[in-house]
Amino acid sequence: MEQLTLFGTLGIEEEIADKANYIVDSFSADSFCPEAARQALEEKYKPILEVTRKFDRRSVSYQLSKKDALHSWLKYKEGFSADLVNILLDDMGAVPGDTVMDPFMGSGTTALVCQMRGINSIGYDIMPISGVSISAKANVMRYDISELQKLIGEFSDLQMPEDYSGRTPYITITDTAYPDFNERFIQYATDWISSSSYSPEAKNLFTLCMINSLERCSYTSKSGQYLSWDSRSKKVIEANKERAASGRKLLPEHHCRETVENIKDAVIDELKHVLSDIKMIQSNGHTDSQATIQYKQNSVLFELPQIPDGLLKGVITSPPYCNRYDYTRTYALELVYLGIGEKTIKEMRQALLSCTVESKPKIEALREYYASIGASDRFDYIYSTIKSNPAFQEILKAMDMRKENGDLNNNGVIRMVEGYFTELAFIYAELYRACKKGAMVAFVNDNVRYGGEVIPVDYLSTSFAEQFGFTPVKVYCLKQQKGNSSQQMKKYGRVALRKSVTIWRKD
Repeated sequence: MEQLTLFGTLGIEEEIADKANYIVDSFSADSFCPEAARQALEEKYKPILEVTRKFDRRSVSYQLSKKDALHSWLKYKEGFSADLVNILLDDMGAVPGDTVMDPFMGSGTTALVCQMRGINSIGYDIMPISGVSISAKANVMRYDISELQKLIGEFSDLQMPEDYSGRTPYITITDTAYPDFNERFIQYATDWISSSSYSPEAKNLFTLCMINSLERCSYTSKSGQYLSWDSRSKKVIEANKERAASGRKLLPEHHCRETVENIKDAVIDELKHVLSDIKMIQSNGHTDSQATIQYKQNSVLFELPQIPDGLLKGVITSPPYCNRYDYTRTYALELVYLGIGEKTIKEMRQALLSCTVESKPKIEALREYYASIGASDRFDYIYSTIKSNPAFQEILKAMDMRKENGDLNNNGVIRMVEGYFTELAFIYAELYRACKKGAMVAFVNDNVRYGGEVIPVDYLSTSFAEQFGFTPVKVYCLKQQKGNSSQQMKKYGRVALRKSVTIWRKD
């Protein structure tokens, strides 16, 4: 396994020589479950582990992009920064004309950075928000500034009749999410832009600005596995009335934000912000890159197998983490605004990478799909390889043991963990085939812990990648570790949970 320093030679003041705080001494609390296979991975990959201060949680998340021109157009908390993408592209030696993939495109940071550098990109995402964001950003050099100025002016003068009765659509989990004015004006503005004569590019940009405004103009906030509700909302007020009537404890006082913003003002602010960025980028003489962005709204599991062999120069991505976060719930306001209904959202939840306890196995659907494209032998090879991984089998056995011991707060965790790594391993196998010789792959991910069992996502993923042919190059670990949940620490104590960037190469 070759040594690599992705961020250049660290100065003495930046070195973190002692890895002890980032190595897992015990994977199973109280040594309840077998852990020899996980310990073997820890020992095997310890030489390529590098704890670094050269990047942090901000660069592997949305934080650094918040202030970046263009990349801040969508407040997508699960994204990573443009700086990280640039560093990785430099290290893999990607040049104009090359093709880089992001299997989980999110807000499109990888694709947009590639486009700016003349590098082609391919990517997928199930969430339609990605398509709106990527299209809006990719057109940055093509916007007619005078048209956007006119749009902002007309929208600023837009007056909703007092008797307007339209309401923005909702599903069960978004019902009464907005104050009355916002609930009506969102629909009024949507009708207005839809019937206007503005260009498709301008309309899509308006849609992005509206999407980016919804949360702060609502009584909700994104809170990991669900939407958090403000106690000033009609939903919570009515729930507390029922609780009081039945003698139950009231829901606690909780404000998602000090002030729920006016939707019209919020959208105007967003439009002015993106217009300022567009003016700056166009005036700085950035060329309108001829690099292509191939994006498709679908699961990478059912698209990647059809990518030609040896096409990719590299891969830069951050998949959904194995953390039970349900993006169809946290982004429910945005999905409903884009016209997605209850039934489709439930289907989308199942189509996402298995990262919630509601996720159902996809293995039979994958088996049928591979058969339909004449690749049953490839399916059998990948699946048998996955099942032969000792650490993965040990983790699944540990999950079953914890279930029998009553240590899992939801037994769906077992199905989620098995599905998550099975699906990711299929992606690793197909990426190896689709990469050209010398290509490099970078995955950002978090280690997790369930029922007192540590799952080393970085090393387990690297072991799968190595099984399929990749050479493990480096596991970059952030100095800031991921926090243990209070419930886990109270019952099992604290352990090291790395947040890592794994780097693999196809030799």
